[in-house]
Amino acid sequence: MASNQSVETMNKGQSKIGKFFNSKKVVPYIFVSPFIISFLILTVYPAIRGITMSFQSVLPGQVEFIGLENYARVFNSTFYRALLNTSIYVILTVVLLTILPIILAVILDSKFVKLKTLFRASLFMPALASTIVAGMIFRLMFGETETGAANQILGLFGVDPVNWRYHAWSGMFLMVLLCVWRWLGVNILYFLAALQNVPQELYEAADIDGASILQKFRYVTLPFLKPVTVFVVTISIINGFRMFEESFVFWEAGSPNNIGLTIVGYIYQQGIRENDMGFGAAIGVILMIIIFIISFIQLLMTGAFKRGDE
Repeated sequence: MASNQSVETMNKGQSKIGKFFNSKKVVPYIFVSPFIISFLILTVYPAIRGITMSFQSVLPGQVEFIGLENYARVFNSTFYRALLNTSIYVILTVVLLTILPIILAVILDSKFVKLKTLFRASLFMPALASTIVAGMIFRLMFGETETGAANQILGLFGVDPVNWRYHAWSGMFLMVLLCVWRWLGVNILYFLAALQNVPQELYEAADIDGASILQKFRYVTLPFLKPVTVFVVTISIINGFRMFEESFVFWEAGSPNNIGLTIVGYIYQQGIRENDMGFGAAIGVILMIIIFIISFIQLLMTGAFKRGDE
């Protein structure tokens, strides 16, 4: 008799637990809990630790609170050079990784291009390659000697060999070229997906009205590409300010006159190589604020915060 009661009690408990986990109010939180937990552990906690560390002097076995001293040291000539290099890099990559993918996506989506599936599959391949491995190949191609592939091509036109990694303009060219090579195909796929949502009836109506190719592109295609364009610009800005590998692969020990120094590279230089973790954390907090402000302004200007009916 007692055993039957215990079994009934256990079944009731299991049914209550089952109802709890099958509840419409609970199930959504169960499904999103892995993301929330990983976000808290891998994003929120490191951010809080980084902000706390920026107010400290962190040495092996010794942590001391020093207030705003690290922030007072941030704004120096080296930081301004890193900020300038990063800003130029962001502007160039945002422009190239937005305009070129739109144009190429429209071309690939046209009825005149054959083997579209092959092209789309091949476009994603550079993104799968390691930045370090690809960067080493780029270093060989743009070597300073006359036997480098790039200098050989220039030699065909009577141009003297270029010391690619020792000039500000050519160093920036190498970093931007590596980034564009790697992410151009991915952004093309974004825009190709958006082009599938453009109603063909609009193009037919534009043809009836006598619209030119450029007019159809401006008044029909571009409005439907706006959400993807905002997304691509936003991630390009964030990834541009976070750039490190493209600089490191060309100048491991530091570039001459800091021509390839970026903000993240400056964080690595001070926080890891110089073992000044508190100062590196302060630079990281400043970078986080810069990315937030610029991204917020960009989203505000593009109307990303407006409701769909406005």
